[in-house]
Amino acid sequence: MQNRRKFLKNSVLTLTGAGLAPKVLSGASVEPLKKEKKFIYRTLGRTGIKIPVISMGTAHTSNPNLIKMALDEGVKLFATAEFYTNGNNQIMLGEAIQSHPRDSFMIMTTAGELHYYEQEDGMYKAGTDPGKILEHAMSSLERMKVDYVDIFLLPFAARRESVFYEPFLKAMEKFKKDGNAKFIGIATHSYQHEAIRAAVDVGIYDVVITAYNFRIQKKEEIEEAIQYAVDAGLGIIAMKTMAGTYWDKERTKPINSKAALKWILQNENIHTTVPGFTTYEQLNQNLSIMDDLKLTNEEKMDLEPPSEELSSGLYCQQCNGCIEQCFQGIDIPTVMRSYMYAYGYDDLKLAQKTLRSSGLTKAPCINCTECNVTCRMDFDVKGKILDIERLYKVPEEFI
Repeated sequence: MQNRRKFLKNSVLTLTGAGLAPKVLSGASVEPLKKEKKFIYRTLGRTGIKIPVISMGTAHTSNPNLIKMALDEGVKLFATAEFYTNGNNQIMLGEAIQSHPRDSFMIMTTAGELHYYEQEDGMYKAGTDPGKILEHAMSSLERMKVDYVDIFLLPFAARRESVFYEPFLKAMEKFKKDGNAKFIGIATHSYQHEAIRAAVDVGIYDVVITAYNFRIQKKEEIEEAIQYAVDAGLGIIAMKTMAGTYWDKERTKPINSKAALKWILQNENIHTTVPGFTTYEQLNQNLSIMDDLKLTNEEKMDLEPPSEELSSGLYCQQCNGCIEQCFQGIDIPTVMRSYMYAYGYDDLKLAQKTLRSSGLTKAPCINCTECNVTCRMDFDVKGKILDIERLYKVPEEFI
């Protein structure tokens, strides 16, 4: 066996032959070479921003170190909202970005509460004060400790009339003119095709973020609206990319997230996506799809329901077709979104906040012996409502 001195001598000679000795002798450490990540960029409409096709939604994480890791790995755009954990998500994001140069990242956010919005007809409620929206928006900047956001969104855009709602138009224009946002846009979960076209026609918006995934219905109608927006120069961002994350409430049948993201990015009109991830493994997995966006046959099969029993999945289309069928007048789409947050995303805080915003009574469905609602996705509407309503009663501090 070589003694220690001889071992070190031979090791240095070996490194010298490889051209590495100067670094070793100067005290520098030699680390294993990491495979360089491949990044695919698309231009976010007329903003001119070249952005990776994978960005990050922060709603479901409370870990600032995960944000820092995403920054270090090359993620540029981070999506948050005041609605997430009563602004605490924005505080967490602000904490994570403080050590990074302001031009190294972009923030997209929105402000306001669901109670401004009438789910049934896709309109803002009478008397909604746009001044309050601006107050909430400025509070958002303070929570994140930034002077401006890169993209500020009008929340809950749906019907054409809601996008053209003049008080909000003036408020959004003012927020941008005052230098608080570089660009403005709309966020739409329902009546997307109508909202997207209206965002173009109203003439002030730069960006649209819309629910878009492999489970969407009326795909052709939505994609035609997206094309209309792209032709007009708007940037398009996809959210709700995981379509519920799991096929089942027991979380035993995960949706193939790589396949889901690849499916979205086959459409080159989608400039970036904002999947939410909560672990370093998920971060690396999502970024890895940029090595090759082509969907394999196996991945295509993974996007099919695993069984007839699970064909409905957890993702509500927010089509609102159920509302007029319900004798109790329950805001079913919002309740179904709460159900998805609880069972699909395992985010009880967001699920509870969403559930309480629906105005659900503490005794839903009590007077109905049978449910009159027929869901286009074959959801057991009554069963899901009676299941998730338990969360309404749990004290917030216990979640």
